[in-house]
Amino acid sequence: MAQIADYAAGYVPESKEAYDTARYCLMDALGCALLALRYPDCAKLLGPIVPGAVLPKGARVPGTDWELDPVRAAFNIGCMVRWLDFNDTWLAAEWGHPSDNLGGILALADFISRAKEPATHQPLTVRDLLTAMIKAHEIQGVLALENSFNRVGLDHVLLVRVATAAVATALSGGGREQILSAVSNAWVDGGSLRLYRHAPNTGSRKSWAAGDATSRGVGLALMALKGEMGYPSALSAKVWGFYDALFDGKSFSLPRPFGSYVMENVLFKISFPAEFHAQTAVECAFKLHGRVRDRLDQVEKVMITTQESAVRIIDKSGPLHNPADRDHCLQYMVAIGLIFGELTADHYQDGVAQDRRIDALREKMIVVEEPRYSKDYLDPEKRSIANAVQISFKDGSRTENVAVEYPVGHRRRRGEGIPLLIKKFEANLAARLPPQRCKEIVSLCLDLEALQATPVERFMELFVLTRS
Repeated sequence: MAQIADYAAGYVPESKEAYDTARYCLMDALGCALLALRYPDCAKLLGPIVPGAVLPKGARVPGTDWELDPVRAAFNIGCMVRWLDFNDTWLAAEWGHPSDNLGGILALADFISRAKEPATHQPLTVRDLLTAMIKAHEIQGVLALENSFNRVGLDHVLLVRVATAAVATALSGGGREQILSAVSNAWVDGGSLRLYRHAPNTGSRKSWAAGDATSRGVGLALMALKGEMGYPSALSAKVWGFYDALFDGKSFSLPRPFGSYVMENVLFKISFPAEFHAQTAVECAFKLHGRVRDRLDQVEKVMITTQESAVRIIDKSGPLHNPADRDHCLQYMVAIGLIFGELTADHYQDGVAQDRRIDALREKMIVVEEPRYSKDYLDPEKRSIANAVQISFKDGSRTENVAVEYPVGHRRRRGEGIPLLIKKFEANLAARLPPQRCKEIVSLCLDLEALQATPVERFMELFVLTRS
């Protein structure tokens, strides 16, 4: 906790690559948030917690006209960013989505900017946002490198709560002791169960859990700023501390110092919304689509070779009950790729899921672990997320074994991926905002120097959608 507090309070990122990548993370997360507003199951959770509980001059929610207190706004933004499982990803011993912290960072920064008198304070800028994002990514991601919370049944969003609590306190002007208070209380909260991510209980909570976590981080930060006490042995206290109560008595490993490593190596979901362990499998399916689309009834077997993590969390057989269930099923995602040659959020909806060809293909799929894929997945110099797909037909013929080791959103494919990410951002903006506004936003975001100098309040204005 002391290392987290020292880093959040005093570290100044110097990596140009980190700031450049953070800019793309900001764009991508906001684009995902705007697209999510198209889906009623997401939209119904948004707005004030009770009708009328708005806050004039409060934090804005992109793509809407809501002005809310920063805790509720953080839930709204975090829920929108995560809803479609389309924002950036971090894979290690633990998994997660570091831009989930943007819900708290953006809401609090906008609230602070609007609450202060412009004549008496230096406005927060997008540079400040990017700095906070780099730090939140780093705290969440470094804690995830060698500490597996999923193996003790805890969900990765607890790392969002911890990272948001630290960065939100610092962003609000809190010092080291206040950050320690917020972070210790974040650990005392424990962690939600992963139950809602796994059959037979997979459900929509996995889409709002991160919004809940980042909003809780903001709430703890605001309490710390008021002088609320912390708990120095929140992790290490015998019997009652986090390690003994929830982590099988093990202490955390921090294999590298906090810096900007996570932001520089973050994974983007660019081509389609799919749980990240399946991204390369879907790329393989796209490559095989032309070979299979007219021979679906002749398929005898689909062999999927993958990493251990995918086997453990997204290898599913049997009925799938809702979109949240389907977008965490390796076989469903591969089937969609083979049948349609594309994968969008709409393919997880009930209308598409009724297509009998999908389950017919799923029944013919065999998922096996490739030990080399599992090894390279954990290798810090590789961080691959490999999959291979091969199809055998009833006449004895088979396709080549198509393998993809690094998805298009990987650091090793940045040159290929960033132009596609920009196109994704443009399309997502157009789903919610008027054309001239979209053009203005894209132009600003592609000019890193101008973007960083933009006051947060002005930046958020670009995303406000007023009702006619």
